[in-house]
Amino acid sequence: MMSRFMPFFILTAGIIMALIAGVLTYERLKETHRRKEEVIPATKVAVAAKDLSRGTKLTGEMIKTVSWPKDTLPSGCFTAPEDLTDRVLLFAVRENQPILENLLAPKDVTVGGLCAILNPHKRAMAVRVDDVIGVGGLINPQSRVDVFVTMHEGASGVSKPLSKVVLQNILVLAVGNQIEQKDQEAKAGSVKVVTLEVTPEEGEKLALAVNSGRIQLALRNPLNTETIETKGATIPALLACPRSSPPKARPDYFTVKIMKGGTLTEERF
Repeated sequence: MMSRFMPFFILTAGIIMALIAGVLTYERLKETHRRKEEVIPATKVAVAAKDLSRGTKLTGEMIKTVSWPKDTLPSGCFTAPEDLTDRVLLFAVRENQPILENLLAPKDVTVGGLCAILNPHKRAMAVRVDDVIGVGGLINPQSRVDVFVTMHEGASGVSKPLSKVVLQNILVLAVGNQIEQKDQEAKAGSVKVVTLEVTPEEGEKLALAVNSGRIQLALRNPLNTETIETKGATIPALLACPRSSPPKARPDYFTVKIMKGGTLTEERF
């Protein structure tokens, strides 16, 4: 009789032992994880509470603190949000990204916006554009452009229509009132003003081009920093056709070679 129930007893005992082993293993892993959390020291780090664009002047509601392992603290981080109040961002910061010293303007820069991110040795100049001049609205902040100008006949110092590139590899600071590209992909849109970063000398050329002719912007690959010297385009050069060689004139005579003995002579008729 006992032998009939022996397999059942063995199976039941195996299930009970498996359950006990599973519970013990779970509790051991849980205890190990708790110990690891207790062993790793952490501290508070100031991070962005939301996405922030460059040129932003930081306020308290823009900053929050999160726990961060002490042995992996990023260089230049802040632990107190009040240390970041009124500082200005030179670069865009994403939500939950630590705000580091190298992302900020110097402490004496207390005004945000475009002037905070402008190169100290350059100037910001705005030019009025339309869909054609602005490359169909595909120009965004941080784009690089060339500036072309077309001068019409009768303009000062111009005896015939001329088109020429006057500035190359110019940084776009802002498009309209936007100083940061919001989307990763460029989207066409109607823009009336584009702000360019130029040196004083480049600014002089840009001002003269805007007031003496019609400018047009050409979007360029940011990896291409090559400067190309051009002669400019004129209407005669634009309409010129490659010259073909004139046909050779046929002679109005023919030549007959005559062999006499060992002497070769030629006679024309």
